[in-house]
Amino acid sequence: MRFSKFLRPERHKSDLDEEIAAHLALAAADKQEDGADADAAQHEARREFGNIALVKDRTREAWGWVWLERHLQDARYALRQMRKSPAFAAAVIGTLALGIAAATTMFTVVDHVLFPSLPYPHPSQLVDVIEGANGSGYWESVPYLDLAAWRKHAHSFEQISYWGYSSGRNFLGGPTASTEVSFLLVSPNLFKTLGVQPRFGRGLSDAPETFGKAAKDNIVVLSDTAWRTIFAGDPRIIGKTVQINGKPHIVTGVMPRGFAFPYQFAMPQVWAPTPLGAADEVRNSNTPEYGVIARLRPGITSAAALAELTTLQKHIAKNYADRSQRDAATHLRITPSFASLVQQSTRRALYSLLSAALLLWLIACVNATNLLLARAITRQREMAMRGALGASRWRLTQQLIVESCILSGIAAILGAAAAAGLIGFFQYAIKRFTFNVPVSLNLSVLAALVALTLVSAILAAAWPAWIASHSPIEPALKQGGQQSGTGRRHHRLRGGLVIAEIAMSLTLLAACGLMIRTLYTLRHVPLGFRTDHIIVANLDIPTYRFSKINASAEIYQPLLERVQHMPGIDSAGLITNVPLGHTFFIQNTMYGDKGGDHPTVTSYFKAVSPGLQRVFGFHMLAGRFFNEHDTASSEPVVIVNRAFARAYAPHEPDLNKVIGAQLFRLGDKKSSRATIIGILNDSHQGGIAGNPMPEIDVDLSQITPESGNYTDLEGIAMDLAVRTQLPLAQVVPELRAALKQASPELEHSNITTMDQIVEDSYGSQRLAAHLLESFAAAALLLCIAGLYGLLAYVVSQRTREMGVRFALGAQRGDVIWLILRQAGVLVLAGVALGLALAFATSRFIRSYLYGVKAHDAWTLAAVALVLLIAGAAAAYLPARRAAHVNPVEALRAE
Repeated sequence: MRFSKFLRPERHKSDLDEEIAAHLALAAADKQEDGADADAAQHEARREFGNIALVKDRTREAWGWVWLERHLQDARYALRQMRKSPAFAAAVIGTLALGIAAATTMFTVVDHVLFPSLPYPHPSQLVDVIEGANGSGYWESVPYLDLAAWRKHAHSFEQISYWGYSSGRNFLGGPTASTEVSFLLVSPNLFKTLGVQPRFGRGLSDAPETFGKAAKDNIVVLSDTAWRTIFAGDPRIIGKTVQINGKPHIVTGVMPRGFAFPYQFAMPQVWAPTPLGAADEVRNSNTPEYGVIARLRPGITSAAALAELTTLQKHIAKNYADRSQRDAATHLRITPSFASLVQQSTRRALYSLLSAALLLWLIACVNATNLLLARAITRQREMAMRGALGASRWRLTQQLIVESCILSGIAAILGAAAAAGLIGFFQYAIKRFTFNVPVSLNLSVLAALVALTLVSAILAAAWPAWIASHSPIEPALKQGGQQSGTGRRHHRLRGGLVIAEIAMSLTLLAACGLMIRTLYTLRHVPLGFRTDHIIVANLDIPTYRFSKINASAEIYQPLLERVQHMPGIDSAGLITNVPLGHTFFIQNTMYGDKGGDHPTVTSYFKAVSPGLQRVFGFHMLAGRFFNEHDTASSEPVVIVNRAFARAYAPHEPDLNKVIGAQLFRLGDKKSSRATIIGILNDSHQGGIAGNPMPEIDVDLSQITPESGNYTDLEGIAMDLAVRTQLPLAQVVPELRAALKQASPELEHSNITTMDQIVEDSYGSQRLAAHLLESFAAAALLLCIAGLYGLLAYVVSQRTREMGVRFALGAQRGDVIWLILRQAGVLVLAGVALGLALAFATSRFIRSYLYGVKAHDAWTLAAVALVLLIAGAAAAYLPARRAAHVNPVEALRAE
């Protein structure tokens, strides 16, 4: 019955009117029977009945839905007010939408990247067990015998599994072509540990875990991505034989969609049982090590499991013959699995950007509050009239809050739409990281959006609503009253809000300025090589094929000759990893003699071809670069950079005397020494912000299958660099054809430009700078709008004063100076407060700065000057309007 009163209110209001009318008619009839005339009887019946409107209100309250009816009334009234003042509504909605869009975007990214929804049941029970003295925690950290002992004696775990990568780059053969995949060798119980069963097939549950003898048939489990993209979702894939690195494997399962291990890997994944060998039956320096992931029993904490394993490990470590290994094995660490999906630097960058977005949202709320405050002041007479007619203060406050909620709700819808577009920008901007950002609003993001909307409405409307509802009624109803009665208090309040806006805007501008200066400094760092007109192909090296042949003689040299004869190609060269690239890094440690002239040096280790100097224009400080006379049969030679020469011979200022020194480098069976023939000028290898590292380059043609580093230098990664004046689109088709002719797997290699590689190397600095630019620009616009709105309102409220001033002889310049001085006080106060905030918060972005201090005086002075100029521009138009007030019309209007 109550619910029907809400669904059909007009019908029940009509029934109530009819019932009251019938009651009054009956009462009047009784009065007439007692001798009263008709008019007197009706008057007496109404007097005895009481206030009809009050009875109706109390009756509707008894129905229980009057609160909702009043809210609907307020909503309809708010919509009429928006239609009456569209400019005001658009200003508030646009301001809040900007702040909500920025905050929602950053919260979506942070929520997905730092707090991902893992595709495993009860992921909090999954832990990584790490063994090592320093606790650094590489994934290859535990020998099989140790984890087998844990399985047998530890009671804190439901399952203990292990995993590792197959060496080199791996290719899965499909119906038409081979595709590079992430090939993981895992324990048969891995999927059981993770709590996920295959979508099709049995998985690895039947795979044996024995030493020495391999399984009769190699088996493999495909990820859903591999199954769909490589085999087109073939439902008959189970039991079929596929080629992995040229070897047959029988497919025994397909994992569910969304499953990945390790989580969110970039390439399609496949899993096979780990082939345990004789090396796994001992504990020495050659023993393979595996990553260990375990599932805790319910109710068992990581600390309790660690305590049990530590006690157990003291007995296990006694089986190590080597003392250093024995000491290292006694140190264990248990960490939540997937706790380090994102690097700490990326975490800090995202948290800093989220803080900046929330600051922009707060600026938007302050600006909306200022607008609503001005609106509330202009509506004081309306509110006074409603109060005089019986509306309570809470009823007036409720009306304004409902109006603000509607404005915030519309802003939230527009902000969510804008956030979807901004997330698309993130998908492009952070593509170099190993995570993706989906354009979707999950429950947590939706809850954050609703919370932002409600908090925005409350922050923006609470103060104006309280002021409007608590203003005295009588002065507001007087002609000319209330508009000036409390103007000074309201003006101070709005002035304080503007000062807060300016201060917060300066904080964002300061952070933006520091990041822009960082990018400017990075872009002007001498790289040590040329980047113009260079095209780079990151070759997809099929390691399993290249390990059986002399790749340099059979693939790389013919490829270089073919590319060099392409039309428009000036020069071409090969290198393990181009400068600033992230394909593959090899580090080498060359141990010096104790007490000798040459200390231990750790350096980058690369293989290059002779033509690379013509491509990048490397500058030789001494000696020569590789040439055609350096072959596999000639004396082994190397080239080092200046940083290596300084580290290797710190007391030798003459670089020419370093030429001719011999290094234990190539690892060839015939000779383990190589002669230094040249010294390159330093160049930035891994990043622009870091100092150049020592580097050793070997001639690609001197690397043969007999060389100790053959697989690392030729069989895992290689970049082809080409110098040409032709555009990228014109070169790519012929370049891909040449790559396919060299080896079919190379056809789909990634091709880019050296300029783009350099641009990508700026990394988090560039991303943070671009976003802070957007946030700072939006904050500056909101700041200008807030200052302009305040001064425009002040001018409109002081029209009579201006008229009196002109009537008394004031000049237009005096009035302009009066308004500008008033604006100057607000701007200077906001700038002073903002400088203090910027000085206090700049330490949060210190780790992203390069070549500039966190408290750089020039940057702070520049942003302060920008705000002063912006404030002057915002104040000029209201000042000019005040200077053109007609004194006669102003006094007549009052």
